[in-house]
Amino acid sequence: MPRQARLDIPGLLQHVIVRGIERRNIFRDNTDRRDFCKRFSALLVDTKTDCFAWALIPNHFHLLLRTNTIELKDFMRRLLTGYAVTFNKRHRRAGHVFQNRYKSIVCEDDPYFLELVRYIHLSPLRAKIVADLAGLNRYQWCGHSVLVGTNSLDGQGIDEVLAAFDKNTDVARKEYLKFVVDGIPQGRRDELVGGGLKRSRACLPGIESESESYDERVLGGGGFVDQLRREEELQERLYSGMTLSELVNRVEKYFHTEPGQLDRRRRDSNHQKARDIFCAIAVKRLGYSGTEAGRFLGIRRSAVSHAVRRGNSLLAEAPSLKDEIFGKLRAD
Repeated sequence: MPRQARLDIPGLLQHVIVRGIERRNIFRDNTDRRDFCKRFSALLVDTKTDCFAWALIPNHFHLLLRTNTIELKDFMRRLLTGYAVTFNKRHRRAGHVFQNRYKSIVCEDDPYFLELVRYIHLSPLRAKIVADLAGLNRYQWCGHSVLVGTNSLDGQGIDEVLAAFDKNTDVARKEYLKFVVDGIPQGRRDELVGGGLKRSRACLPGIESESESYDERVLGGGGFVDQLRREEELQERLYSGMTLSELVNRVEKYFHTEPGQLDRRRRDSNHQKARDIFCAIAVKRLGYSGTEAGRFLGIRRSAVSHAVRRGNSLLAEAPSLKDEIFGKLRAD
């Protein structure tokens, strides 16, 4: 049975699991780990991606992310490609470093957010990399040490996690530690690494009905699954088979720009936004090349790349703008 396409929509909480090819080690020493963390941290900051939990194990790693300005596949491509090139060069090897397909699970924030933070941060203890909680507190290759204050990683969002326990940081850290200790006896929890509603039904409260929807790509209740399906179906209806000419017409209608003038350069900010949104949708959603999109606007591929970034930022900074544009496209 073919695998389903990933649910890759910015703004979703995603549990990402990446394994080495043939389960080989992808972190052989601390130099590898430092290189990975440096790249990971820089990418989090550069793309304004939220990271709430992470853990490096010799042959795999876990991340709990929420992308905001780019799609997860773009974030992971930049992270994995850069690391793999350096890893191969440093260890004088060739070939794949990671399994061909990383695993990503869309997660419902409530009630899974804190459960996933705890589960991921206990990974080094389950893998016997550290012997006890004291060792985990000092383990620098895991987001747990950042939350308890013994380590730091630029880009890791600790405020949202600690705020769930208390407004006071010191109190919050103590409560967080108690929460982590309570999770140690639970061991491996398969329901938190995929399978959605069917696996999680007996685990957490609020998920009871056998008739609720579920999706193997989702960890959450039936209502959350239905919501994601509606958004996924909407995107499919919007973008399936759409030509660039159709996209130009629809973007012009939404922004009320002069018909047939989108290829003209103007200082009008509304006109510029329309051009940026056109490029972002054409390249990131419809899959056209930068060269193809550039022909419609009379600009070079490099200029399209800049426009795509601006367009993605506009969509990420104003979620309602995306919904209104999608709604306009659907209505037409």
